[in-house]
Amino acid sequence: MPGARLAPVSERSERWALDGVEGGGARLVPLGGDGLPAGPVLTEPDLVAAVRSRPDVGRWVWRSTSAVYPRLLAAGVRVERCYDIEAAEQLLLAHERRLGEPRSAAAAWARLHDRPVPPDPPARAAEPAGSQSSLFEARPAGPGVPFDGLLEVYAEQQRRHAAAEHPDRMRLLTAAESAGWLVAAEMHRAGLPWRADVHRAVLHELLGERYAGGGEPRRLAELADQVSAAFGRRVRPDLPADVVKAFAEAGIRVRSTRRWELAELGHPAVEPLIAYKKLYRIWTAHGWSWLQDWVHDGRFRPEYVPGGTVSGRWTTNGGGALQIPKVIRRAVVADGGWRLVVADADQLEPRVLAAISRDPGLMEVAGDDGDLYTRLSDRAFSGDREHAKLALLGAVYGQTSGDGLKNLAALRRRFPRAVAYVDDAARAGEEGRLVRTWLGRTSPRATGAGEPDEAGIPQDDTAPVPGSGADARARGRFTRNFVVQGSAADWALLMLAALRRATAGMRAELVFFQHDEVIVHCPAEEAEAVADAIRTAGDLAGRITFGDTPVRFPFTTATVERYSDAK
Repeated sequence: MPGARLAPVSERSERWALDGVEGGGARLVPLGGDGLPAGPVLTEPDLVAAVRSRPDVGRWVWRSTSAVYPRLLAAGVRVERCYDIEAAEQLLLAHERRLGEPRSAAAAWARLHDRPVPPDPPARAAEPAGSQSSLFEARPAGPGVPFDGLLEVYAEQQRRHAAAEHPDRMRLLTAAESAGWLVAAEMHRAGLPWRADVHRAVLHELLGERYAGGGEPRRLAELADQVSAAFGRRVRPDLPADVVKAFAEAGIRVRSTRRWELAELGHPAVEPLIAYKKLYRIWTAHGWSWLQDWVHDGRFRPEYVPGGTVSGRWTTNGGGALQIPKVIRRAVVADGGWRLVVADADQLEPRVLAAISRDPGLMEVAGDDGDLYTRLSDRAFSGDREHAKLALLGAVYGQTSGDGLKNLAALRRRFPRAVAYVDDAARAGEEGRLVRTWLGRTSPRATGAGEPDEAGIPQDDTAPVPGSGADARARGRFTRNFVVQGSAADWALLMLAALRRATAGMRAELVFFQHDEVIVHCPAEEAEAVADAIRTAGDLAGRITFGDTPVRFPFTTATVERYSDAK
């Protein structure tokens, strides 16, 4: 009932379920170990006050982090742990070979009662920097579900976790994914430090003056003229079909305008065309319009989507945060007196392969902070680091033809369990079977060529249809890499959670994450402690994710004032 008395501390349990109500209030209830209510449902007039008054709650259980946490962060309330019901539903559906079914709490509740399942709401378009204030408000929750229905869904999810192939791993994956959503919201709130004046100076240096009317800047116009002059007629270098046609008229057949293919041609249009394509990408993806839309009050605030691909890797909703060109990184500058601690996980996927395959020899190679490929080459490739690297990456990515086949044979002799692990995953894919990451994230069912998978993810994370020939091999390459790349994504979630916890008492802020790279913005005096925390988080995540193995997960860290100086 409204204004109900807060439960005394002694009555509080480790987990509380929470859901917002109209008008800014909240319903909440303590939960028992079985996921069922362990006390009366309380109704509070203010969601923020309800959470703030219960700092001892071990984990908040809610429908969706993006529907609740931005509002708490805007009020200065930080939550230590949560359980995201809708994130869990997506993981469980995939594990149960039902990926693609609606994942909302309302859909899960409808399935429980054999009712018509409502579709998930369409993905919300990202809002540019000019609308930043709205980005910190709670997200629409989608189809409605009563609070007791939400509790039913949560209790049923506990049963489904217990029925998973590896229940403890699946529970850990759900906890890690939920932690990832907390990190994503906090990184969005903090924002990546961004100097608009530096960005403009870089654009002027690269592209020259802007012309009135929004046309191409001076340097692009000059390069376009050079391309046209080389062909002897007007050619639009921004139109691939026009470029292919122009080469055909010159007696040169090209299949595409990709840089690697153009670089092999001996035509005078190639050099200005490649230069044009590089600058055109910067102009369209990170030019003046991007700067106006996405940078506000000295911050770039991308909206991160944990598990945005089926392998578990993150994506962003608008802004292109995961594809910032190195030259544009010059605009990512720490605040005065602060630093950016930029950390890259060293040779992450080969180390993950060692951990998940339990190959004794490869675990020993990966049990050192030094260069893994050098250690590998000393063991199996007569000191030839490049061949060692090609062999190991070939095993992970399925590059097993030509010299790669010879290198793989040498790798198989010395590290049979590691190669067998990815070979088995590839065979499963070729036969149309599903594979899982170490913690239980499940590959999608096969889809038609060029079609999105059940999660709506096309391109890199789409699994081709199994069958004979090229499709089966492509599916095998996908599942071969999925078990490694996806397990690396599992590790990354736990690394972020550990780092978030280690820096909780500092002024430091996590501001960027991309697959195996993390950036922390911190006062200069905290930089050394942050670098230590990152290294500790990497090894702790390795132990929590993969258990007791000798494999190390080191980072290369750099403390810099601007992002571009880190590499």
